[in-house]
Amino acid sequence: MNAPTRRRRWLTISAATALAALFAIPATAAPGHPATHPRAFTAMATASDGGGDDGGEESDEIAEGADQFAEARTSPGTLLPGAYTAAWNQMTALPNTGGNWQHVTGLPYNSDDPRYRDYDSNSSGGAGLVTGRASALAADDDGYVYEGSAGGGVWRSSSGGGHWKPISDALPAQATGALALDGGGRLWLGTGESTTNADAYLGSGVYVLDRPHSGTFSQADRVGGGELDGTSIHTLRFAGDKVWASTTRGVWSHSTKDLHGPWKLEFAPNPAYLPGGSLATDPNAPYKNIANDVAVDPKDPSKVMLAVGWRSGDDYNGFYQKVGGSWTRVSSLGALPTDAGTVGNVTFARAKDGSRYYAIVQSPTALNTDPDSNLDGVYVSRSGDPFGSWQRIADTETLVASGSALTDPGYMPGVQAWYNEFLQVDPTNADHVYAGLEEVFETKDAGSSWSAVGPYWNFNFPCWSIDPSKQTGDCNPTTHADQHAVAVGSYHGKPYVYVGDDGGVYKRPLNGRTDADGHATDWVSTNDGTIDTLQYYSVGIGQDPAAHGVAVNGGLQDNGQSILRPGDKVMGSNFGGDGGDTLTDPANGCNIAQEYVYLAVNVTQNCAVNNGAWVDDPSKITSYSVAPPDNATAEARFTAPLTADTKDGNTWIAGGRHVWVQTHGYAIRSSSEWKNAFDLGAGHTATAVAAQGGKVYAAWCGPCNNQGFTRGLAVGNADGTGWHQVSLPATGADGTVPNRYLAGLAVDPANSSHVYLAVNGFSRQWTEGPGAGIGHVFESADGGTTWKDISANLPDVPSNAVMTLPNGGLLLATDLGVVYRAPHHSGWERVGSLPAVAVLQLKPGPDGRIYAATHGRGLFAIRLH
Repeated sequence: MNAPTRRRRWLTISAATALAALFAIPATAAPGHPATHPRAFTAMATASDGGGDDGGEESDEIAEGADQFAEARTSPGTLLPGAYTAAWNQMTALPNTGGNWQHVTGLPYNSDDPRYRDYDSNSSGGAGLVTGRASALAADDDGYVYEGSAGGGVWRSSSGGGHWKPISDALPAQATGALALDGGGRLWLGTGESTTNADAYLGSGVYVLDRPHSGTFSQADRVGGGELDGTSIHTLRFAGDKVWASTTRGVWSHSTKDLHGPWKLEFAPNPAYLPGGSLATDPNAPYKNIANDVAVDPKDPSKVMLAVGWRSGDDYNGFYQKVGGSWTRVSSLGALPTDAGTVGNVTFARAKDGSRYYAIVQSPTALNTDPDSNLDGVYVSRSGDPFGSWQRIADTETLVASGSALTDPGYMPGVQAWYNEFLQVDPTNADHVYAGLEEVFETKDAGSSWSAVGPYWNFNFPCWSIDPSKQTGDCNPTTHADQHAVAVGSYHGKPYVYVGDDGGVYKRPLNGRTDADGHATDWVSTNDGTIDTLQYYSVGIGQDPAAHGVAVNGGLQDNGQSILRPGDKVMGSNFGGDGGDTLTDPANGCNIAQEYVYLAVNVTQNCAVNNGAWVDDPSKITSYSVAPPDNATAEARFTAPLTADTKDGNTWIAGGRHVWVQTHGYAIRSSSEWKNAFDLGAGHTATAVAAQGGKVYAAWCGPCNNQGFTRGLAVGNADGTGWHQVSLPATGADGTVPNRYLAGLAVDPANSSHVYLAVNGFSRQWTEGPGAGIGHVFESADGGTTWKDISANLPDVPSNAVMTLPNGGLLLATDLGVVYRAPHHSGWERVGSLPAVAVLQLKPGPDGRIYAATHGRGLFAIRLH
């Protein structure tokens, strides 16, 4: 096996994780099932990968992860508009505990850190300094660059990239779908992430900042009313004195002069499925009015073409134009396809002089049938007329031959075109175009030839080396994988192209240099540590064995596992891929268990410090694959629960279909060391686990989507005795545990029969589904036999994790921050003042502080008084 290919595909999985945290995806929306990924050592694949052989189904795996993230927040039904805005208003109205969160991860994060070149690391891949997913970009000619992150708000640089500052922290939504500068220099923000991926959140509408060089967004900057609350804004396009917004609920327009009137719904192909419509509560409603982009004729702003369609296919997919006052499907556009089976996700770009229009088209049919790619092609209209005639100038084979790193069957350019798409035309040259898929491609002759200027990692290329002294051998730095956003701007008179991807923002001169293979030699990361939009799923803290202080690590969306040790000026990445849950020994922070998808657990006892010597001598590997058996059979959730017994750190509990227990702690070296304590049942998968003194609680769901949603709770002992399913009535009546996703469990440190349960999703006020019920936190004093709703004044917001404190207090992690209930009190208080960012996990540190893993703003810590 070739060592350089060891994990080159890991970093795409959860990044594409489908339409979002605010509505569940039907079981039929994404084809296939969890798949696996090739490694350097075949012997390790069964233990680490998600079942079966690779088969080129990684895009399916991404979509599956997407389903699951959304399910937690919407099942058993669909979500009504306005839920998050209402919850944010409730959150900000709570009394505050006082105290300030300390930003732990506010320093550069080097994905190529040469200290951590163990087998399970992606170090030496070439992406360099990274941060969280960048979903939108805008730039001007005065050196100002604006980055819209997936979950951490909008950031501004006044120095051509770098030295970033957040400018949207006052908004109730921190997920970005679109950024655009209008002719007057105003910055338009469309909230709600536009990529149809699992950990994307919907937004609260569109906002305009009059003075973006110096101002910050406020709720008063919202355009129109609440018409776009609860949508994702895919694009904002200007035509005359009108702005067009393509959204998850159709295409809307608004005056750019009078910002106060309501938005006008221009076109929704299936209006009965919109809120208030006769089919609004149908499980498929969220996918019936998806609009991707708008193309405006540069010679006639009234002549507009709409690109509408769900990535997995629907009969409404296609292009539309207005004829006689009605929107009508376009039947002929030259080579540009118009049939519903071929038109999925579409992205347009127009030359500044109006002489060219370009488009990328993703194919639903290919998504369902082609394991290599679901890209239909890249097209050009050489007249600049969006109605053509169009010619195809690239397809998968064209891009494979351009210097791409994705040349293997089963994973070729465009395999995630439903998730990765951007287009940008050079403002000074209509034939010069950048296209983003998994990689960055460039053409300087309107598509006659292409170069993969930002290849997908360096591992496949002969120039690659793991040698720490060379960083990536003789290869040049590249961008992070999975492209989402692009902009062109100037700094000190020099034009740059900026690309946004799952690793943040990278730039190069607009007309940059390339090597003999067509790879750019001049990419620079702008992720200098002043911007932290890292999307953590988990956090771990332990005393550092080599220094005074604690080592802090955490699992990240598409950016592996970060580790920060005392005295570090730069965070390192000691595990690659998507970091799920994590365990860290409080007494020794270099004892770490990191979870990849579907319970692919890896363990290290030296912080995974390694100089890469394992490439020549496998015995020098210091990270070990110890996945529980449900990983090999794909019977665990994409991000599956993993915990240690609070009384015995060597007893670990992992949840898939089965409740797995191992008692060797960090000394575990084999998957065979896990023992099956209990079978939750066919079709059931664990959503949360907790253990204390040998007593184990395991929450589960199955089916987990809104079509037949079922959840439950099993209780038993770590030794496999005493297991039983707890009766949780599914009526959703007041005072009972609602029929929603059970996201978190915590046990009273003094009494293992005293347990708390955190329930995700929204109450029945917002969730249209059977048994949605009310309440988010429940308490049982008898081991789960009976429950009491203790939500009290808690905002109606998805709750992700609950944590007990030694003094009897409770902490709750929600999609909008952290709340606290003091001992012997019933009311909840807001902890500090985090922005409207999801907190997915809380852990106590050996330093007496509480650590929060936020999904968009990094790691924070606070000391409660």
